[in-house]
Amino acid sequence: MSSMPPSVPLPYTVALSTPHSGKYGPEHILLDKPQDQSSRWSGAYQGNNSKQWILLKLDQLSILKTLTFGKFSKPHPCNMKDFKVYVGITEENLVEVLHGGLKNDTTPEAFPIRHINNAQVIFPTRYIKIVPLSAHGQNFHTSIWHISMTGIADKKYVDHIYRIHEEHRESTVLRHVLKHLRQRRLLTPYQDILSRAFTTVEHPLVTQLHTTLVLQGAFKDSEKHLQTLSSSGLFSTFLQSSHPYAAWSRVTGTDRDGDTPPPRSGHAMCMDHVNGVVYVHGGYNSDKCLDDFWAYSTRDDEWRKLSDSTYNQNGPGPRSCHKMAFDAKTGNIFILGRLTDVDASRTPVSRRGPTSTIATAPANPQRLPQHPNLPPLPPHPTTDPPIANSYNSEFYLYHTRGPERGTWRCISFDTGTNGGPPLVFDHQMVVDSERQILYVYGGRVLDGDLEKSKYAGLYAYNIKTGRWKLLQPADSTPLSIPARYGHSMVLEHNTNTLFIFGGQREDKYLSDMYTYDLSTNTASEIFSNFTTAGGPDACFTQRAIIDTDLKEIYVFCGLTLDSAGMTGFLPGELYNWVYRYGTRPGTWTRILPEGDQSRNTNPASSPPFKKGEQPCPRYAHEVVYNMKTKQMYLFGGNASLDDADEDDPMGEGSLEGIKKMNDFWKMEVRRPGSQEIIRKATYRIRRQQFREMCEDSTPTKALMFLQTQVSPVVKHDDQRETEDYRSLMTFLLAPKLPTPSLASSFFPASAAVSDNPSPLSDTGSTESIGDGWTKMKSRAGTPDDGVWTNEVAETSDEDTDSFSRISFPKLSAELLRTAEDPLEKQQRGSGKGGAMSADSKWDEGHPDLSVYKRQRAGLLSFSNTLEMHFKASLVSFYLASLAAAAYMPTYGAPGTSGDPSTITATVTESNGGGGSSATTTAHGGPHTSGGPSTVVVTVTETHGGHTSGETCPIETITVTVQPGGTQTGYN
Repeated sequence: MSSMPPSVPLPYTVALSTPHSGKYGPEHILLDKPQDQSSRWSGAYQGNNSKQWILLKLDQLSILKTLTFGKFSKPHPCNMKDFKVYVGITEENLVEVLHGGLKNDTTPEAFPIRHINNAQVIFPTRYIKIVPLSAHGQNFHTSIWHISMTGIADKKYVDHIYRIHEEHRESTVLRHVLKHLRQRRLLTPYQDILSRAFTTVEHPLVTQLHTTLVLQGAFKDSEKHLQTLSSSGLFSTFLQSSHPYAAWSRVTGTDRDGDTPPPRSGHAMCMDHVNGVVYVHGGYNSDKCLDDFWAYSTRDDEWRKLSDSTYNQNGPGPRSCHKMAFDAKTGNIFILGRLTDVDASRTPVSRRGPTSTIATAPANPQRLPQHPNLPPLPPHPTTDPPIANSYNSEFYLYHTRGPERGTWRCISFDTGTNGGPPLVFDHQMVVDSERQILYVYGGRVLDGDLEKSKYAGLYAYNIKTGRWKLLQPADSTPLSIPARYGHSMVLEHNTNTLFIFGGQREDKYLSDMYTYDLSTNTASEIFSNFTTAGGPDACFTQRAIIDTDLKEIYVFCGLTLDSAGMTGFLPGELYNWVYRYGTRPGTWTRILPEGDQSRNTNPASSPPFKKGEQPCPRYAHEVVYNMKTKQMYLFGGNASLDDADEDDPMGEGSLEGIKKMNDFWKMEVRRPGSQEIIRKATYRIRRQQFREMCEDSTPTKALMFLQTQVSPVVKHDDQRETEDYRSLMTFLLAPKLPTPSLASSFFPASAAVSDNPSPLSDTGSTESIGDGWTKMKSRAGTPDDGVWTNEVAETSDEDTDSFSRISFPKLSAELLRTAEDPLEKQQRGSGKGGAMSADSKWDEGHPDLSVYKRQRAGLLSFSNTLEMHFKASLVSFYLASLAAAAYMPTYGAPGTSGDPSTITATVTESNGGGGSSATTTAHGGPHTSGGPSTVVVTVTETHGGHTSGETCPIETITVTVQPGGTQTGYN
C-alpha cells in the first residue's frame, strides 16, 4: 500500500441526540457562527449529573484523526468543560478514545483522536458520540457551539485499513474461542480448529508450559521450562510493567583539594554519557549569580573545577535559569538563555519560583500548610559583565574534544536577530545528535516590557549550517502548544518526537502534555490534565529525562499546588514519577523509594526504609541521565530548611525558610529481576504439587516435601508469602474428601454411562434416551410414525405445560471441565497428569479430575490478583500465576460500555468455633460450641459486557464440616 494520504475535512450529519433545550437544537453545531449566541446545541438538563450526548455520523467510513470544538465569541457559563468521545464503525459498538476538557475562552481547541488500538492496528470510524460531563458554570445547560473533524477519507486506503482491522478482530475472536475450548478441556475441537486456522493462541513456549504443567502435571519439567521462558525474553514485558522503586545513593566524591561545587539553584547541567562526565555551570547562591564551571567523572568519582569564571575565558557570564545541552556526536556543549542579577532587578519575576515556601511540615504532608513570604530579590547591578545589561540572547559553545578542547566560542551575540529565540530564561533545550539539530522551546522573554508576560515559541537550530528556524510561534492557535516556562521537554529520537509538558503560564501551573512530530511539524495533545490520568500534580521547574530504549520518561517534581489550588509550594516529600509512552496515551506510575513500606502493596518484600537515604524535596534543581548505565544524577536546588538533614551542606547566605543545596545524588530505577519471577513461579508450582500430594500420597511424604522442597523457595521475609506458605498445612490436616463424582450431579442416577451415553460421549446417538431423561411428548394429532401432513395442529395448554416440564442435560462449564477429552490421554504421555499413582484413592470408573483441580486451585488461589493479570499480557498471566495456567478467562472482554471486567472471590465461613457461631477460623476443625462449620467460596465477575456493572456468578464452592472434622457437604 502507498504512503498514508493527507488529512482532509470530514463532512458529517447529526444522527441522534438526547433532548435539547429550547431552540438550541443539535443541527446548529454544523455551522461555525461564533457571534451568534443561538448557534449551539444545549442539553435539556441542567447540572453535571444528567447523562446527555450527541451522536454524529460521517458521510463515509474514514480514519478520524482530529476533532475541533468551536466556541462563542466570549466566555460563557454554558460552555462545555469536561467531556468524553466514543467512536465506532456502528452506533451499537463504540469505544472511548478521548477524555478531555475545554477552556472557557474564545479560542477553538483541537484534540487528536486515537485511531490506533493497543495492537498497533489502525481502525476506521463512522459514528462519533460526544458525551458532555460538565459545564463551566454550575447548574447551567451544557452547550457545544461547533464541531469540525479532519482525517483520512481516501476510499481505497480506508477500505484497505478496514479489511486489516476486520482480520484483526476475527483473529482476536478466534483466539478467545480457542482459549475457551481449552479451558473447558475440549481439546479435540481445539486442536481441529487450531490446525486449520493458521493462527496461534500464544507463544509456543507458553503452550508448551500449559501442556507440561496443566495437562501432564510434570512439575519438575515445568520448573526447568521457566529458565527457557526467561532466556527467550518472555518475562521482559511483565518485568518492565512491575512497580518501579528508586534506589538512591549519595555521591561523596570531591576534587583533589577536597572541594565540590558550592550550593546553588537555577544552574545548568548536562552529561556526556559516552565518557561518563557530568557538567555544571552557573546558578544562583542567594547572593549573586555564578559563572563557575565544574565536571564530575562518574568513572573516577571525582570533581574537577574547569573554571572559576567562564566570563574571563570568553565564555558566558554569571547567570541562572539558563540551559546546557551536550552533543554526543561532536562533543560540544551549547549554552543559551539567562537570568542575571541585573535582569531580576528590573523584571517583576523571582528566580526562586514561588513567593513563599514551607515553614513547618507535618509528619506525612500532602501539601504545605504554612507559607511565609520570602524577602525580595537583592539588586546586584555591579558584579555582572557589561553584556548582561542588554537584552541580547548570547549563544555559546564549549569544546570537550579535539584541538580546541577546553575553549569557549560565542556562536551568536544575539540569536533574536538571527531568526532564533529572543533572550529567555526557564526554557528548555535538547540536541538531536544524529540529525545535528538543536531545539529550543518556551521560556519567559526578557525585553524590558514589564507590563506583560511574554513567552518564546519552538525553534530549531541546524548545527551544520548555523541557521535558526521558527517551527511554532508563541501565539496560541488551535493546533499549537500553549506557550509556557519552567516546563519539561525531552526528545524521542527514534520517532523524531518532542514531549512537552507541565510548567507555568501567567499565574497558572500546567498539567498538560503534548507531543510535537518534527517530521510533520504537527502538535498533538496527549493529556489535558495528566493529574486526573494518575500522574503528578501540576508543577513548576520539574525536571525530566527520557530513556528511549525503555520508552520511559522520568519526572522529578518541583513546586506544586496546595490543597486550595495556590501555586508556589514545596511538597513535604519527594515526588518522582515514570511515564511510559509505549502505548497511547501512556501510563503514569509514582516511583517510590526502595524499601518504603508505607504505600507498598507488599511491604515485607522490600528492605527496611531509613529516612535520609534519599534527597529532600526541592525545586530549581537539575537532573541528567546516563543511557549506558541507566543511572540518574541530581544536583543542587532550593530546599526547605525543615526538610534538610543536619549533614546537608547549604549556602551561608540562605534566605529565611529556604536553602541552596549542593548535595549530589545518584538514582537507579529498580524492578524485580527474572530470577525473582522464576522463584515465585517455582513456589507456585511446588505449592500446587504439595496440594495434590495431600490427596494422593501419605501425610509423611507430603510433609517432607513441604519442608524440603517448598520452604527453600519461599521468601520468608515477605509477610504475605509466608502466611500463604503456613496456610498450606491446612491441606495436610484437613479431612480427606470423598471421591467427588462431579459429573454425576449433572445426569440422572438411573442413567448408566454404558447404556445411556451423555451428549459429550463419542458413542451412541441422540435416540438413546434412558429412564433418566424425559422424552418430549408428541403434540396431539401427530402420527406416531412421523408422517408429515399439511394440517397445523392447535397448541393446547397441556402441550405448553408438557414442554415446560422437559428435562434437558445441564451442559455447564463445570461439567465440561470434569469431562476428559480423548486427546488429554495422548498429550499426558508419561507425565503424572490425571494418571493416578499407586497411592491414589480414585477409582478407575471416575473421570480424571487432575486438570480440573489445577484449574480450580489456580482460580481460588489467585482470585485476588486476577484483575491485574487480565490487564497484563497473556504471557505475563501465565508467568505470574502458573498454577492457573489453563484458566485464561474469556470473561472480561470489553462490552458496549467499554468498561473492563474484574474477577473477585469471596471466602466466608460460619462455624461454631471459639464458642460462638460467628467466629471465623482458618478451617472447619473441632469447635467448642459443637456447631458445624460451613466455608463458602463465591467467585463473581463484574464486567462491561452487555450491561456495565452487571455481576455474574461464575462458581460457588461450599464445604460443611461437622464437629470433629467430619465433612457432611461438598458442592
